[in-house]
Amino acid sequence: MFPTFQNFHDSFKINGIHFDKTSLFDLAYSYVKEGLDYEKEIGVFILDWLDASDTIQLKTSGTTGNPKTITLSKQAMVHSALATADYFKLQPGNKALLCLPARYIAGKMMLVRAFIIGLELDILPSSSNLEALLSEKTYDFVALVPLQAENSIDKLHQFKKIIIGGASVSNELSLKLQNLNNEIYETYGMTETISHIAAKRIDSETFTVLPNVTLASDDRDCLVLNVPFISEALITTNDIVELVNNSKFKWIGRYDSIINSGGIKLVPEQIEAKIAKHLTVPFFITGIPDALLGQKVILVLEGAEIELPKALFEKLDKYEIPKDIFFIPQFERTATAKINIKKTLLSIGL
Repeated sequence: MFPTFQNFHDSFKINGIHFDKTSLFDLAYSYVKEGLDYEKEIGVFILDWLDASDTIQLKTSGTTGNPKTITLSKQAMVHSALATADYFKLQPGNKALLCLPARYIAGKMMLVRAFIIGLELDILPSSSNLEALLSEKTYDFVALVPLQAENSIDKLHQFKKIIIGGASVSNELSLKLQNLNNEIYETYGMTETISHIAAKRIDSETFTVLPNVTLASDDRDCLVLNVPFISEALITTNDIVELVNNSKFKWIGRYDSIINSGGIKLVPEQIEAKIAKHLTVPFFITGIPDALLGQKVILVLEGAEIELPKALFEKLDKYEIPKDIFFIPQFERTATAKINIKKTLLSIGL
C-alpha cells in the first residue's frame, strides 16, 4: 500500500524511541508546553501534521524576497520524502540526525522522512557549530546548511551521507569537503518545491533531479520545473541555468542579482567563482547605483580590513573588476544563516 501522510512507519523512532500516532501527539504536546525553543518548533509541526487538515502552512525564509506564507499538501510532502529516499537510497532503520530548525521546510522534511521512510531520528538544537553537541555516534544521513558544515568539519566523518542546502557551497568549502571520504551532496530547492528537487556530488558541477522531476528553461534562461507530485502548474524560478538535458543542469546564478553596468550584464555568482580561491573570509559581489554606469560592481568582505592578494582579479574581465571594495565587521544573515545582502548594504549606508 502506498503510504499517505496518515501513515507512520513501524521503524520510525525519535531519540531511540518508537512512537505511534497517540504517543507522538503526547510527545509533541509536551514539547510545546515544556520544551526548549527548538523542541517547541518540532512540537508545533508535529501537531500540525497530526491534525485533520490535508495541507500545512509555512513561511518562506525570505532570502531572495519578502517572506510569504504558502500552503503545501501533506501528501506532496510524503512524495518528496519518498523521492529523497529513492535518490539517496535511504532504508528503514537508517540513523539520521535533525539539526536544522523545524520552523523551515528543511527541518520539517527531516521529520517527514523519518515518519514515512522509517528513519531512526536523533534531534539536536539547530546550532551553527555541531562539534560541542555531537556524541561519537555515527549516522547514515544528515542535512546541513553550509555554515554548519564549515564549522563542524572535524565531525563530518560521523555521517555516511550528507546533503548540504539552503545556500550555495563556496569553492573553499567544496575543496575541504572533497577531501573527506563520505558521500556529500549539494542540493537545489526551495520552500515551494518542498525542500530539494535536485542534487549533485560535491565535486561535480551538474545537478541531477530527483525521480519524476523534469526541467526546461524560459526566455531568460531561468529554470522551469515540472514537479507533478507537488504542483500541477510549472514552477518558474529566477535561477539562471545551463541545461544539460531535461534532468540535468548547471546553476549559473540568480536573475534578480544580475548587475547591469554600462549596458553589460554581469552575473555576480560567476565573478565570485573566479575570485573565491584567493579569499579565506566570507564575501559577496553585488551592484550598487552609479551615476555614469547605472550600476557598478563592488566587492564586500566580512571582517577587519586586510591586504588582498595581487592575483585576486587576474581572471576577471575588465567589466567584472570591482569599482569599490568594502570591509564590514559582520554580515547580516537570515535565520537560515544565508548572507542577507540588502540588510548588509543598508548597515553601511549603501
